Amino acid sequence: MNYHIKQATESDMEFLWEMLYQAIHVQEGQPRPSRDILKDPNISRELSNWGRAEDKAILAIDDQDKPLGAGWIRLFDETNQTYGYLDNETPVVGGLAILPEYRGKGIGTKLLKALMNEARVAGFKSISLSVDPTNSALHLYEKFGFKKEGINGTSWDMRAMLRGEF
Repeated sequence: MNYHIKQATESDMEFLWEMLYQAIHVQEGQPRPSRDILKDPNISRELSNWGRAEDKAILAIDDQDKPLGAGWIRLFDETNQTYGYLDNETPVVGGLAILPEYRGKGIGTKLLKALMNEARVAGFKSISLSVDPTNSALHLYEKFGFKKEGINGTSWDMRAMLRGEF
C-alpha cells in the first residue's frame, strides 16, 4: 500500500473529528459508543477551537488523496486540561487513529514518528498522551520511548522525550 504523510488543513477538520471518534478505545467485544460522545466536553476539547499557532495535525493519504488516518498535538493548560495533560509546556497527542480497514499496516507508526518530529522541530522537549493499558497501541508508544507518568481514571498518562529525529 502506498501512502504519504501531509499537513492537515482547515478542510480536513471533518476527518479529524472522525479520527477522534476512532481513537476512542473500546474494549474487545464491547460496542462502540454513540457518536454523541464527541459532544462530551472532555472529548470535544481535543479539537474544539482548532487553529492556534501550536496546533499541529497530519494525515496519512493514499495515492488517490483519500485520508487513511491522522494524528495531532496541541497544548493545554491547567484550566483546560485533557487526557494526557502533564504540564503547560508539553503538547498532548490528542488523537492518533487509522480507519479500521487500514490498521496493522504501519500507518500509525509513520504518523507517530511524524508527530514526534513535528513537536521536536517546533522546539518542544517532550510530548504526552493518554492510553488505556489494554490498548494494543501501548506497545507502539513504549517502542517510541513513552513512559508512564501517572494514571487518570483507567488510562495511563505517558511522556516521551524528544531527542533527535525519529
